[in-house]
Amino acid sequence: MLASPRDRREGPITGFRRSVVFALLMLCAVLSLAGTDLILPAVPALPAIFVTTQATAQLVLASYVAGTAVGLLLFGALADRVSLRTLVASSLSVFAVASLACALSPDIWTLVVLRFVQGTASAAAPVFGPTIIRQIFSEKAGVRAIGLLGSVEFLVPALAPILGIFLVAKFGWQSSFALVGVIAIVAAALIFVLGLPQQPKAAGAQGSYGAPLLDPIFMRYALSQAMTLAGLVVFVFGAPAVIVGTMDGTLDHFIAMQVCGVLGFIAAANLTSRFAERWGTERIIFVGTAMALASAIMILAYALAGGNDSTLLPALFLPMNVGLGLRGPLGFYRGIVASGTSSARGSALIVFFILAITSLGAIIAAPFVHQGLWALGLVTGAIHALSVGLLRLLPRMPETS
Repeated sequence: MLASPRDRREGPITGFRRSVVFALLMLCAVLSLAGTDLILPAVPALPAIFVTTQATAQLVLASYVAGTAVGLLLFGALADRVSLRTLVASSLSVFAVASLACALSPDIWTLVVLRFVQGTASAAAPVFGPTIIRQIFSEKAGVRAIGLLGSVEFLVPALAPILGIFLVAKFGWQSSFALVGVIAIVAAALIFVLGLPQQPKAAGAQGSYGAPLLDPIFMRYALSQAMTLAGLVVFVFGAPAVIVGTMDGTLDHFIAMQVCGVLGFIAAANLTSRFAERWGTERIIFVGTAMALASAIMILAYALAGGNDSTLLPALFLPMNVGLGLRGPLGFYRGIVASGTSSARGSALIVFFILAITSLGAIIAAPFVHQGLWALGLVTGAIHALSVGLLRLLPRMPETS
């Protein structure tokens, strides 16, 4: 019997179609991040446009992040009830409509509400992307795919604001919203036509987060992954204020630190599957996590010794990025595998933990940043130390042959 069009769209994905689907997943991930990074340059202009305060304008960013957190849990719960094709295409459609509506907002509060909707819809990509990668690739190829996806995601925060500045200068603040809206419409149409693999049905209660949350193996990978990434991001968030305010440096020094870090991450993330094949996945995960901690300790030691030269930060910060690149794709993939048939919920929880721990770490670090590099290094080091501790305390997944 010939397969129906629906079966072909939602069945196994092979060959060229696999590459196209993966390219669409990367596009969805870029759109999700662009919702913050591409829009960022328009935020300073909003108080004058809408006759409001800068503090209120910042809610345009905060509401998107809050919506993303809600969307992560929502899409994870819906994964067992609705097909991936329907969920992803629908989320992109809502994202597109919300983006275009943002460009037509008559006041700041309408924009804030629409940004929450936009953020909620954007969460489908981080929830379902790793799940789809696991379904269409082997374990080895899947780790490489997550490494490539992570490399693209690392580049977006660096490149999207540059494009955002150009769009605001040439076409006005609405242009960034219009651009992501149009791209999302195209992506939704392509996914609806091409389809996605079927999501395996989870055993037990549908939509429940209880199983992964109570599984110590899943929590080992999920929390250590979140803490390693959060530690790095917390340092990046605080670095500009420390460099300019306490080290007599400039934003050029911060940019140099970021460029060095991004290149280190990309190189490590795209080599880690080869390293794991030779030395074992668990060993590489631990080495990467320990390397990130060592970087934070070196930064703290340098600061406590009286070091105040911001030109040395790229070298001190580089191992933290390389460590994340080594453990990131492997740890995320293992977390997805450990969640079993609840892989969408597992992915949602990992990203949710990343957002939560990053936010908490930034809140803890904020009052102490003015004291200098040592304070930022201490908070960052504590987060990375917890990550290493979790790897030691919680049970690991057995190595596969």
